[in-house]
Amino acid sequence: MSMTTGSDRGENDVVKDAWMLQLMTHHVGRTDMNKLIMNYLVTEGFKEAAEKFGSESGVEPSVNLDCLDDRIRIRQAVLDGRIMEAVAIINSLYPELLDNDRYLFFRLQQQHLIELIKRKELEPALEFAQNKLAERVEENPNVLPELEKTLALLAFEKPEMSPFGDLLHPSQRQKVASEVNCAILETDSTPRLANLLKLLLWAQEELDKRKIPFPHLTNMAEGSIGEL
Repeated sequence: MSMTTGSDRGENDVVKDAWMLQLMTHHVGRTDMNKLIMNYLVTEGFKEAAEKFGSESGVEPSVNLDCLDDRIRIRQAVLDGRIMEAVAIINSLYPELLDNDRYLFFRLQQQHLIELIKRKELEPALEFAQNKLAERVEENPNVLPELEKTLALLAFEKPEMSPFGDLLHPSQRQKVASEVNCAILETDSTPRLANLLKLLLWAQEELDKRKIPFPHLTNMAEGSIGEL
């Protein structure tokens, strides 16, 4: 939508220049910002960084940082490719998590299959897919394409060079580790930054419903704000 000017503007219209001026001149206190930073570090499980930041800023974490150790153990196990160990820790500490989130369970089992393929353990990989992952497909047929892509790696002499080679990249482990971390956090509490973003999106939806033109946040990752 193009910007309105002069007499074309409605009394409820919020032009980008005025909007940006309000944003740039609004002061966020250092204490509030430090609390958000601490919440982020705790949320992501950066224990050492949180301890250092706390000592430098004087901000106390909202939880005992020792409780991060379990999440760090799970994340490191996934990043190391020790998926079944990660599953065992999750089941021990959060016994209902994988029962309630079957897609997350599939993602972990899929990653275990990927690790078997990486190690060239082809027969165990096929056996695991047939005995374990087939059950996940029965529960949710929508995961079948993801399983088929993973199994397709077996058809290539150099699977890392195949169209599905990205599944073997370390970034795949990082994705799964992040998904597990987010799921664990949901069982505890929603991070404050996530709450703020949800509130922002809700506010934009409400303004849209009332047909009040205003500059939208068009790219959350970059913080880009568009025109009216």
